[in-house]
Amino acid sequence: MTGLVNDDTEEGSKEPVLLSVNVGMPTDVSWQGKTVYTGVWKRPVDGPVMVRRLNIDGDGQGDLTGHGGEMRAVLVYQIQSYRHWQRHFGRDDFSYGEFAENLTVGGLPDDEVCIGDRYRIGAAEFEVTQPRVTCYRVGMRLGEPELPSLLVSHHRPGFYMRVIREGPIQAGDKIVKSKTGPGAVTVADTDALEYLPHKDQAKLRLALKVTALSPGWQESFRQLQQEAEGTGTATAPPAPAGPAWPGFRKLRVAKVVSESETVSSIYVAAPDDTPLPAAKPGQYLTLRVVGAGDPPPVRSYSLSSAPGAQPYRICVKHVPNGVVSGYLTTRLAAGSDLEAAAPRGDFVLDAGDDRPVLLLSAGIGVTPVMAMLHQLAATHSEREVWWLHGARGPREHPLAQEARLLLRSLPHACEHVFYSSATPAERFRMQAAMGHLDKRNLAALGVPANAAAYICGPGAFTTAITDALAAIGVAPDRIHSELFGAHDRLNPGITDADTRPPHQPPGPPGTGPLVTFARSGISTPFSDDKRNVLELAEACDVPTRWSCRTGVCHYCVTPILSGDVTYTPDPLDPPPDGQVLVCCARPSTEIVLDM
Repeated sequence: MTGLVNDDTEEGSKEPVLLSVNVGMPTDVSWQGKTVYTGVWKRPVDGPVMVRRLNIDGDGQGDLTGHGGEMRAVLVYQIQSYRHWQRHFGRDDFSYGEFAENLTVGGLPDDEVCIGDRYRIGAAEFEVTQPRVTCYRVGMRLGEPELPSLLVSHHRPGFYMRVIREGPIQAGDKIVKSKTGPGAVTVADTDALEYLPHKDQAKLRLALKVTALSPGWQESFRQLQQEAEGTGTATAPPAPAGPAWPGFRKLRVAKVVSESETVSSIYVAAPDDTPLPAAKPGQYLTLRVVGAGDPPPVRSYSLSSAPGAQPYRICVKHVPNGVVSGYLTTRLAAGSDLEAAAPRGDFVLDAGDDRPVLLLSAGIGVTPVMAMLHQLAATHSEREVWWLHGARGPREHPLAQEARLLLRSLPHACEHVFYSSATPAERFRMQAAMGHLDKRNLAALGVPANAAAYICGPGAFTTAITDALAAIGVAPDRIHSELFGAHDRLNPGITDADTRPPHQPPGPPGTGPLVTFARSGISTPFSDDKRNVLELAEACDVPTRWSCRTGVCHYCVTPILSGDVTYTPDPLDPPPDGQVLVCCARPSTEIVLDM
């Protein structure tokens, strides 16, 4: 086994021992046509090396969001796990540091070491804080893409420690346990609570009492506990209900109403006039627009009608040269057919909250918050309601009178409208202020800091308003937003993410099932040279979100609007109905994804 000492010191000794100290500074690495800035390549150090509060001399991390810092200063991996992977992969080429660990040790197995345990090594002292986080880079380092998933499923993640006392260490130092962590929650237990199904609620409660556990893991476990409260079981709560109907169904256009110079309302109902399922206030409807192209383009539009209202209403802005918006606003008529997926979306009004609510929008972003306003009016809410909207002027301000009538029905509501390009007479008629709904004007209004905020509009508007609300003290977990188009990328470590608009993938078209990325407006056949839908999305420059790339972390979870997928590898914890993990999913039929 290249680079590893194979003797009784490693495997036979009953006393834990430090076999190697491994360091490496971050560097740019080419990977799958991208550049990754990473410190995953670690190499052994000869002689003593100084351990400091945040790092070992000569070591560094490229992505400080997921690695490094006080609670993740030092990563530990065991020689016994090296032997396990040697057998699993049939390899004999591993060397110390190969699993990105700083300390290769004999002993200290994950199913015995507990969170909060302390160890003296050389002149330094350490405290165990959390398991290794799932990350694609360890698989990249070893050339084993499925390794992040295997580390969890084989219960061999390794663990992080923080530095209690700085000092020099070196290979050959004995590892002496100086304190036992409370609760006897092992590293393997903790890893399973985060990443595997069937959570052990008793262990979860114990883990939350261990103050040494990293704050990020504590927050994740608190959320798991809140989700499980009231279930009366030792497993996770039932998954949320799936969509109201599978795939796409035919709906009939009841009427088309012009709301402004550029916006039309389209009312859709069941062809047999049976009631459609009630949507939550703020959800959206995804249409497959047969007649606007081949293959039929797919677009999503927020529902702007009251929850439970029949028929559904969407509002569509006519975009110059927009194929779909042009078809919907100029060629569609009553009696036309559309295909629609069931209402979806997590940008919904929390009806159980009684604190002030801020409904903030710009342009056509008024539509989902209009549904929320309908809900507040229908329930005769006693909440303090702030209606804040920005537009160029009255000709680009759809649903203005409708909003005003709803606000008048609420006992504690106020309205503030800003026009950026209107005449004084137009502003006077609509009681609008001059300028933009921006940070300065928002601060001047004196909105309550304890409010729940719901924001919808162009990306720059949403970002600016989010920052403005945070500046006046609105808690981040009370700021909710809905974006037009694709979500922002979340690709840890990638330094050269392409910001080109989505496009067809290069090369000859695939021969597999059609894959549609609804938010990005791309439909393309799946190609057998792609291992999963994530790789196809990346080839199309569709914005993606991922971390482990093996079905563990769930960062890539995406609503599937229609169709079926298979998984390779199988996720350790399957996603809820109506969602897929694109990092390990392949289409088995035509699919439409909300990305």
